[in-house]
Amino acid sequence: MHSESLISSSSAAAANFPPSRGRRRHLSYRSARWTPPQAALHSIHLPMRSNEVKNRTSTDVIKSLRLITAIKTPYLPDGRFDLEAYDSLVNMQIENGVEAVVVGGTTGEGQLMSWDEHIMLIGHTVNCFGGSIKVIGNTGSNSTGEAIHATEQGFAVGMHAALHINPYYGKTSLEGLISHFNSVLPMGPTIIYNVPSRTGQDIPPHVILSVAGSPHLAGIKECVGNDRIEEYTSRDIVVWSGNDDQCHDSRWDVGATGVISVTSNLVPGLMRYLMFGGKNPALNTKLMSLFEWLFCEPNPICLNTALAQLGVARPVFRLPYVPLPVAKRLEFVKIVKEIGREHFVGHRDVQVLDDNDFILVSRF
Repeated sequence: MHSESLISSSSAAAANFPPSRGRRRHLSYRSARWTPPQAALHSIHLPMRSNEVKNRTSTDVIKSLRLITAIKTPYLPDGRFDLEAYDSLVNMQIENGVEAVVVGGTTGEGQLMSWDEHIMLIGHTVNCFGGSIKVIGNTGSNSTGEAIHATEQGFAVGMHAALHINPYYGKTSLEGLISHFNSVLPMGPTIIYNVPSRTGQDIPPHVILSVAGSPHLAGIKECVGNDRIEEYTSRDIVVWSGNDDQCHDSRWDVGATGVISVTSNLVPGLMRYLMFGGKNPALNTKLMSLFEWLFCEPNPICLNTALAQLGVARPVFRLPYVPLPVAKRLEFVKIVKEIGREHFVGHRDVQVLDDNDFILVSRF
């Protein structure tokens, strides 16, 4: 009995503990099956493919957003991202009721970023603020393959929606536009961005109507004007105005859902009131001088200058952008005082700044 119990306990031990090195070698010859250890990964964390179903924000949530800021990307003196200033600016948006940010858009100078920088900034924004604000990554490109790859990466780091431009410079046919958008729409909630002044090609309603059946099309950022916006809203297609100077009338007269705004970088609270507070021509008129000033040169030249004057971002420009001349900087000081410094982001007094205060970075 005693020897039997020893044998039983020995067998039990062998069942519960790994064998000695010699014993393991012996078993490897006897057993044709060996199960490798499993990595602590879930399939949702594996590299993405566009046909996979992800746990993301629904398209309907994106459709409901009224105030979206095309967020500025501040820089350090050597041209790298100033994430401290960036985080502060995003926090100011959240505190003033902005519902989403477009990361790396025209305003955020995605056109001057490497894709590594681009995806890093999207991921950083999601990780820091994704619970408080929706993050829309500009992952569009004039190359369909590049747009697909960037969008996969953007959703992999957690962005809630993608912004897609039509292929620019080389352009394509209308059927090519449809094929391009149909290639990126399956990946998740998507806003199509129409700005012919930058792309050299309008996206006509025919193209939008051809892809409107996609469950991932959240809507259109439209810069052509309110007649085009009304054409879409009459067909129950969601539209955001891409023109700050028209967004009040777009919202309250022709049915736009809201605005994707540059101006809200500076006065997010007032822009929220313009989108949520009902028709307010007096406020719209009050802001018109700021709208006009912000777009007297191609965006984001004026915004970059303004944020530097407000002390919210360092006066650092990645070329080819350069600051506004001193006369325009003086004009901005006057506009801030007329509207009220308390409505603008930051806490420092608005400054004119000297030309020598600005740093222009050519390699970054």
